[in-house]
Amino acid sequence: METLPAIRLARHRAIVAVDIECSTSRPDPVKGELRSKTYEMLDAALASAGIRKHHRDRFVDRGDGVLALIRPVDQAPKALLLNCVIPALSRLLAEYNASLPRASRALRQLRVRVVVHAGEVRYDANGCFGEALDIAFRLLDAARLKKMLRETAGSLILVISGEIYSSVVRHGGGIDQRAFRPLVRVLVAGQRHVGWIHVPDEAAHVAVPEQAVPEQAVTDLASYRRPA
Repeated sequence: METLPAIRLARHRAIVAVDIECSTSRPDPVKGELRSKTYEMLDAALASAGIRKHHRDRFVDRGDGVLALIRPVDQAPKALLLNCVIPALSRLLAEYNASLPRASRALRQLRVRVVVHAGEVRYDANGCFGEALDIAFRLLDAARLKKMLRETAGSLILVISGEIYSSVVRHGGGIDQRAFRPLVRVLVAGQRHVGWIHVPDEAAHVAVPEQAVPEQAVTDLASYRRPA
């Protein structure tokens, strides 16, 4: 039997992608600042849940966003992404935006759309690809998700795939399924996929659930480098 090269085999990953709102309208120096902050905050939010660099692939740059592919290990269950990582990221964004000088806040504020999905991801010499990523990015780029972020005062809006809703959210585990609404429909490879949208509570008041966070979480978030 022929052995398939490892590069052709799909690997299961939890998919988290972040996209910066209105990135194309910012001057390049501001884009660079926002890109850097997005990387820092996503890494800090993951670390606050105990998800370290050895639990995930190297971040993938998307120009106006970043992609994190998290390996299927016991230290990184998908529920932890929703009940710990997303609240932590929302809080960091709110604190950063509140710290900006009022005169430059409109130009430099950082608001993001986030998608959480999971599936088989393929790799080649140029990076990662596959239908699971197509679904995640189509959900992330949905016009309704962008519109809802424009209309909310918060710094983050989340969309999750139907697979994440059915396999994780509806079973509880510290996640309130009533906070998710099936407001997005996308078409990928002839199949319709539902996106469940969640708008976190006022970001400044979002707290990471203590029962879901490893002991190191408070230290990780406290040590995150805030802007001067």
